[in-house]
Amino acid sequence: MIDERQSQLLKLIVEEYVKTAKPVGSKILTSKLKVSSATIRNEMSYLEDLGLLEKTHTSSGRVPSEKGYHYYVDHIMKPRELTGEDMLKLQTIFKNQSLVLSDAIELSMEIVSNITNYTAVVLGKSSEENRVNRVEVVPLDADHIIAVVITDKGHVEHKDMHLSEHVSAEEVKKTVDLINKLIVGTPLTEVSSKLEFEVKPVIAKVIKQHDVLYNAFYNVFNEFASDVDVKMIGANNILNAPEFNDVDKIKALLPKLDQDSLVNKIQTDDEGIKLYIGKENEFDDDVTVIKTKYKKGDTEGTLALIGPKRMDYDRTIALLDYIKKNIER
Repeated sequence: MIDERQSQLLKLIVEEYVKTAKPVGSKILTSKLKVSSATIRNEMSYLEDLGLLEKTHTSSGRVPSEKGYHYYVDHIMKPRELTGEDMLKLQTIFKNQSLVLSDAIELSMEIVSNITNYTAVVLGKSSEENRVNRVEVVPLDADHIIAVVITDKGHVEHKDMHLSEHVSAEEVKKTVDLINKLIVGTPLTEVSSKLEFEVKPVIAKVIKQHDVLYNAFYNVFNEFASDVDVKMIGANNILNAPEFNDVDKIKALLPKLDQDSLVNKIQTDDEGIKLYIGKENEFDDDVTVIKTKYKKGDTEGTLALIGPKRMDYDRTIALLDYIKKNIER
C-alpha cells in the first residue's frame, strides 16, 4: 500500500501524462503538492521501486507503468460523471423507439468512438436474430462451391464448400432448391437441426450423392451459426495518439486491427468491465483494451474500446458502463 501523499502523486502523474503524453517531472508536481522538489523526487523513486512508475530514456520525468495504471484504476480513480453533452448524445440513441437494439448499440459506440477518439468494437452473435431468406451457390468446379446465404435482414454471408467427391451441377441445384423450400424463415441458429431432421430424409430420396452434399451444407450452416458479428468503428482513431507517430508502430498495429481471429478474442463472458493494459492484450504494448459483456433477452455480445495505454480511464469506463446499463435496461 502507499500513503495518501504517494497516492496523490501517482494520481497527478497519471492524469498529467494522459493529458500531455509527456513524462512528468518534479517541477509541475512541486507546485501542485506544495512540497519541496527533493521530497517529490524521493517519493517518485519510491513509487518507481514499487513498480508503479517508470523512467523514460528521453527525460528525467516519470510515466505510469502498467502496474501503476491498474493501481490508479483500482484504488485511486473515482468514477467520472458523464457530462450533460455526452449523456444527451447517448440518450438520443436509446430513447429512439424506431431503432432496433443492434442499431442502437452500434450508433452509441460510434458516438463514444468519436468523443474519445478511440477505436470501438461491438461483437455479437448475428445468427440469433437472422433468419434464412435464400441460399444460393456458385459452382467453381466439380468439388468446389461457394455457398451464399442471404438473411431476412439483408446480411449476405458466403463460405467455401469443398466436396469430398465430384458432384454434378444438376445435383447441387436440386439440393439447393430443396433447402430453400424447407428452411426459408428459419433462424440461423436452428438451421443445422432442421437440416438433420427435416431436410436430410427428403434429399436422401431424390439426390444420388446426398451424403456428400448434406455433410457440406451441414458444416457450412454450423459455421454460419457460430460466426461472430464484428463491427469495428473508428479503426484509425488510435493512430491519432502521439504513441503511434512512428511509422513502424503503425505498420505493426494496423494489420492486427484487421485480423479477425485477434479481434474475435476480444469477446468476453465477464459481466464486469475489464482492462487489458499494455502487454496484457495482444495488440500492442502501448495499447489498452477495455471491454464488457452486454445481455438483453436472447441477445448478448461484447462492447470494447481500444485506445492508447495512456487512456482517459475514468471517462472511458463511465461511458462503457453507461451504454451497457442502457442496453440492459
